Amino acid sequence: MMDRENNRAAQRASEAAVQRCIEPACGALYGIRERLYVCARCNGPLEIECRLGTSEDAAQLSKKWEVRLASPDARDRSGVWRYRELLPFEEGVPIVTLAEGNTPVYDAPLSAQYCGLPALRLKHQGCNPTGSFKDAGMTAAVTQAVLLGARTVACASTGNTAASLAAYAARAGLQCAVLVPTGQITAAKLAQSIDYGAVICEIEGNFDDCMRLIQEVSDDPSIYMANSINPFRIEGQKTVAFELMQQCQWRVPDHIVVPGGNMGNSSALGKGFGELRGLGLIQRLPKISIVQAEGAAPLARLFAGLDARRAVPLPDSLVPVENPQTLATAIKIGSPVSWKKALRAVLESSGQVLTVSEQEIADAKAMVGRDGIGCEPASATTVAGIRKLTATGHIRREESVVAILTGHMLKDPDYVNQYHRGTLPLGSTTHGPATAPRIAGAFRNVPKQVAATKSAILECLQRQE
Repeated sequence: MMDRENNRAAQRASEAAVQRCIEPACGALYGIRERLYVCARCNGPLEIECRLGTSEDAAQLSKKWEVRLASPDARDRSGVWRYRELLPFEEGVPIVTLAEGNTPVYDAPLSAQYCGLPALRLKHQGCNPTGSFKDAGMTAAVTQAVLLGARTVACASTGNTAASLAAYAARAGLQCAVLVPTGQITAAKLAQSIDYGAVICEIEGNFDDCMRLIQEVSDDPSIYMANSINPFRIEGQKTVAFELMQQCQWRVPDHIVVPGGNMGNSSALGKGFGELRGLGLIQRLPKISIVQAEGAAPLARLFAGLDARRAVPLPDSLVPVENPQTLATAIKIGSPVSWKKALRAVLESSGQVLTVSEQEIADAKAMVGRDGIGCEPASATTVAGIRKLTATGHIRREESVVAILTGHMLKDPDYVNQYHRGTLPLGSTTHGPATAPRIAGAFRNVPKQVAATKSAILECLQRQE
C-alpha cells in the first residue's frame, strides 16, 4: 500500500503541474485534475505548482506575450489566457472566457497628492467584464469545472464573486448557485447575478456563514466550489501580476497595495510575482501591503502581534472577527479563507497589513473619483492605506506605488450618492435612522437646485470656480 502511494507521489512530482499542500510539515502532492479545495491529509491550503522553465525560456515568453497583444485569437484577447504557459492547463483545452483582464493602469495625480506622493498609479480591475477582479480567477475556475464534468458551480459571496461566477457559468452552460447574506450586498451586484441566471440563495447571517455552508454543499460531486479557497481561482488571478509587469515594461514597483477581504487577491499577486522572479523576468518582489476596514480586520490584528522578521513558520490560526462591520461590503469578511497565503505574500515581500476607518475609506473613494477614475468602496481602502503608509514612512516619497482597485464605481452607487448628500451612516449603529451618525465627507459634491434660466446657470458655475 505504501509503495503504491509512493509511486503515485513520484508520478505527480514529475507532472508539469501539481496541487501541493503549503503546510511545511505536510507538503502532500495531488494531481492537477483531482477535485480538491484543501489538503486531504492535513486540511491545509492547496497551491498549484507549475514547473517553470529556464531563464532562456522566460526571455522567449515575454516576447511571445508581447506579440499576442495584437492577436485575434480568443485566448490571446484574454488578459489571463495570454499567459497560458504559466497556467495549469494543457494546450487546446476548451476555455471559458469573456476577454477578461486587459485592465488599465491609470496615473492618479490628485490621489497621489492626497497621499503625500509625487505620483501614484491605479491598476483598475473594475474594468473587467463583470466589473471586478473576480473575473480573472473565475475564467480559470469555471474552465476547470468544465474539465471535471461539474454540473453546478457554486460560491459564497458578498456580491462580486456571485456576479462573476454567474456570468462565466452562463457562458459555460452550467447551473450557478450563489449563497449571499440577506440584505448585505448591494442591489447592483445582486442584479448582475439575477440577470446572468444564477440560483440565488439568501442566507440569514453574514458572509462567513455562507462560506461555511458552501463548503458543506460542495461535498456533492456534481457541485464545484469557486471561492478563492479553490487554488484554480488563484491561478487565474495571479496573471494580474504578469499583466501589470508587462504594462510597466518589467520595471517592478516598490509597493503594491491591495484591499483585504477573503484574501484571494493578495495571495494571487504574491504567487504571480514570486513566479516571475523564479523565471528571472523580475529580479525582486514589490512590497505587498494589505489594507482592511477597521471593523473587519482579522489579518491586521494578527499581523500587529507578529514580529514580521521572525514569523516563520506562519501562525497556525487566525482569530476571526465574529461580527464584521464595514460599509465597504466587498471586504466585510471576518474569517478569510486565504489568510495564510496572503500573510506569506506580505512577509516574503516585507509589506504591511493595516486598517483604515470608514471616514478614511469614504474620503479616499471621493478622491479617486476626482481623478476621473472611480471605484467601489472596498477599492478605496488602498488609497486610504497608502496615505497612512506614507505618513508613517513605510512608503517613501521617491518610491513607486501601484494601488489595486478591485471593483467598479457602479457596483455601489448608493454609497456615492449618500456620501455626497451627507447621509452616509458612520458604520453600524444601534441608533434609529433619523439619529444615526453620518460620515462628514471632506469632498462632498452636492447637486444644486438651479432655476431654469441661462443667468442662473452661469451664476451657479461662477460660484463654483
